Amino acid sequence: MTNFFNAIFTRYPIKSRRFLEILPGLFSWTLITFPIWGSLTIPFVVAYFILFFDIYWFYKSFVAATTAYIASNKIKEAEKKNWLLKASGLADFDKVNHVIIIPNYKERVEKLRETLTTIAKQTFPIKRIYVVLAMEQREEDAKRKAETLMLEFQDIFGGIFTTYHPDIEGEVKGKSSNEAFAGKEIYKILTARNLVDMDFTTVSSVDADSIFDMQYFSYLTHSFLTDNDRYKKFWQSANVNYNNFWKIPAPTRVIAFFGSVWRMAVLVQKDKLVSNSTYSLSFNLLKNIGYWDTDVIPEDYRIFFKAFYQLKGNVWVEPIFLKTSMDAPLSTSYIKSLKNKYDQERRWSWGVSDDPLFIKWWFTVPNVPFLRKTIMLYNVLLDHFLWPVNWFIITIAANIIPFINPVFSRTTLGYRLPSIAGAILTSCLFALLVLILIDLRHRPRNSTSKARQFLFPLEFILLPIVGFFFHSLPAIISHTQLMFGKRLEYKVTEKA
Repeated sequence: MTNFFNAIFTRYPIKSRRFLEILPGLFSWTLITFPIWGSLTIPFVVAYFILFFDIYWFYKSFVAATTAYIASNKIKEAEKKNWLLKASGLADFDKVNHVIIIPNYKERVEKLRETLTTIAKQTFPIKRIYVVLAMEQREEDAKRKAETLMLEFQDIFGGIFTTYHPDIEGEVKGKSSNEAFAGKEIYKILTARNLVDMDFTTVSSVDADSIFDMQYFSYLTHSFLTDNDRYKKFWQSANVNYNNFWKIPAPTRVIAFFGSVWRMAVLVQKDKLVSNSTYSLSFNLLKNIGYWDTDVIPEDYRIFFKAFYQLKGNVWVEPIFLKTSMDAPLSTSYIKSLKNKYDQERRWSWGVSDDPLFIKWWFTVPNVPFLRKTIMLYNVLLDHFLWPVNWFIITIAANIIPFINPVFSRTTLGYRLPSIAGAILTSCLFALLVLILIDLRHRPRNSTSKARQFLFPLEFILLPIVGFFFHSLPAIISHTQLMFGKRLEYKVTEKA
């Protein structure tokens, strides 16, 4: 069967690619507009679709609350353990080294210094950690920043290195191409100088604002050494936006809240867990799959699925039950901060551009277990395809039918639809309460007053507005842009 689809994609490379690029936007726009045109032709179907979708949202809310609670307990338990003690008693502990690649462009030197400082505070032996500042050659201030940081940290780590990624024809400017260049360069340096044993070396893709738990690399070492399939694994912690939680505008804070608890919850959701933002893998795996791709902006999902299909589905993401804290977008003014958040959501939602390739691989790569590859693809497509749709269905869809089809609104179902939908969605507030309590349990408490923390839930009144402008709108624009074959220009997120 894979030979048949391979022949199709080979014979019609442009048409097949364009069809798959149109698919996400076509699906999203169809569902978004369904309550409008469907109300005129098949109103009963529309009504039941809305109720089904609301029930699905109710289910999804309580799954998130339940899994976030489980993950929260695991994180609290893991934070109490001495991971260095557990790891140091294992065979080959002394052979393990960690390479940290920090791709950055126009980041403030203070922000990079903060990240390096937290790495320097790790419980794992610092002399076996190697840091790579992956700079962009086109940045005018890159050399000065790199030299400043290298001078400050040169005697702390096993080594601190700088790479300068040039603009290469055919590459897409962004994190993925920069990391690919840095990964290849540091491999040459480490092997030429015989600094590490590559069989016992991990590599971490680290955002410039990542603040690690001090036990992260001890925990990673323990997981690496105790895993018989260590060369087929990624490791992922809970990436939370707690660095500047109380400094960002309220709309951004609401989004940061949901993103943080969701990334905790997904740690225990098995095949829904995919590498994101800051993650680790063995250097052997990275080299064997040919490093990060250079023709994309979003790299985290891409590198996982690239490994997944190259190794015939025998690749997994293992959770690290610790928090890695990051910045939410913040600028010099309120409006600029909101614009930065919108730009970040546009970049994240552009991950939909990988879906055509994931679908193609599903059809054409042989000898991958059917059930697992289908579950993995289903989870990704469901999240991406519904990203721009959710807000429209749960917020306004039930109230559209009476305006479009007044006759149907006089039927029993039509009359009761808004109240039934409202009751279902109101029930989701119980799940929201659980998430608020989980977030409060993990969020640093010394960064603002108790009164402000107590009043934080009142900011959720902004959710309908925030959900549209900073979630659905950027996603539907990304879907539509992909439909018309236009590319997204990479914009770095400003961090003030």
